[in-house]
Amino acid sequence: MVAILPVLWLAVMLSGRTYEERFLWVGAEEFRRVFFAAMLMLATVGTISWAFKLEIARGFVVIALPLSAGLTLLHRLAQRGLLHRARERGHKRQTTVIVGHRNGVISLHAQLERQAYHGYDVIGCCIPQAGADATAEHFDGLPVLGGLDEVARVVRDHEIDTVAVLPSPELDGAALRQLGWDLETTKAELLLAPAVTEIVGTRVQIRPVCGLPLMHVERPEFTGLRRVVKAAFDRVAAGLVVLAIAPALLTIALTVKLTSRGPVFFRHERVGQDGQPFHVLKFRTMVPGSDRQIDDLRDQSDGNTVQFKMKSDPRVTPVGKYLRRYSLDELPQLFNVLGGSMSLVGPRPHVTREVEQYGFDMRRRLLVKPGITGLWQVSGRSNLSWDDSVRIDVRYVENWSLSFDLMIIAKTVGAVVRGSGAY
Repeated sequence: MVAILPVLWLAVMLSGRTYEERFLWVGAEEFRRVFFAAMLMLATVGTISWAFKLEIARGFVVIALPLSAGLTLLHRLAQRGLLHRARERGHKRQTTVIVGHRNGVISLHAQLERQAYHGYDVIGCCIPQAGADATAEHFDGLPVLGGLDEVARVVRDHEIDTVAVLPSPELDGAALRQLGWDLETTKAELLLAPAVTEIVGTRVQIRPVCGLPLMHVERPEFTGLRRVVKAAFDRVAAGLVVLAIAPALLTIALTVKLTSRGPVFFRHERVGQDGQPFHVLKFRTMVPGSDRQIDDLRDQSDGNTVQFKMKSDPRVTPVGKYLRRYSLDELPQLFNVLGGSMSLVGPRPHVTREVEQYGFDMRRRLLVKPGITGLWQVSGRSNLSWDDSVRIDVRYVENWSLSFDLMIIAKTVGAVVRGSGAY
């Protein structure tokens, strides 16, 4: 078994398609395939040993197979981290051309630039050659390499690795099929961007309907058993954390009380689920009466067009700066979670003035409870523009899951230590 296990392990990993490039480096599918391959290996060994009455040490199977799976997952996680850092520095990236209309090209280009760790190096675009676009040489900082009917030529001339095609009336089914055939003789990978871009793969399935492969989009879940499980997890986890950090909470409370005049806690009205107001709890980080001074400082805001933020806010106390830097002022919100007005993970609660400026998309965030942490916190926080904040919040509301929450909680630790956007 010691000699055979590595060979069997590689065979099972191959059968589970864990080495295919399309499943590697980004997303949970790579880890999911490794896990299921390990389960297949365990079932196979058990079945063969039972069928042929082989005497295989149970301790060896129980220890060796889980250890192999665990070490494989850790290795891939470390390898992914190294690759992402290399890509962010501009190395090991795939040359990419974006095909579509102007607005779509701008949006996708910005998204790929924001998330450079995906490894797409956009070197140009192909846009409709009509009207003002006919003589354009550059667009959105990208060279215009050709028209929508010249994609195959552009790929061959520039040795493109990836072609990202956006929804366009000119690129209908027949045109896309022809483009796929034209690219078969090249090394380029063809990616088709759906019209709905904020829906993740767990809610999207390709189903054959009347001989056509149609994309079926599942409804987002706002009620039901999963919501009950999330609420139970929130309160149990919050209760355990409060018990574990009770000494730290008392220490911070005493420090706030002894270093500046005023109450220990700051209670501020925010808008929660279904637009219901509630009072969020924080350790006080500003001088008393700071909320009445905001109108005098609004012109100095470093935040986005809706939210007021200042990197050097004169109202913040010396201790408050430290608490804000490491988000320690947010810890009392665990009591909001215990009370049911907040969740551990969700969109950040906004004040009434900000909610009144919501557009239609942003009102989707009111369908779920606000959270202590969320995608906003692990994606840049106050450094984000309002449009980016909208996109991130809507993405969470549309695609939430308990595993998604656990991933965000894990990433929150790194975001807090870095302190990016914390002011």
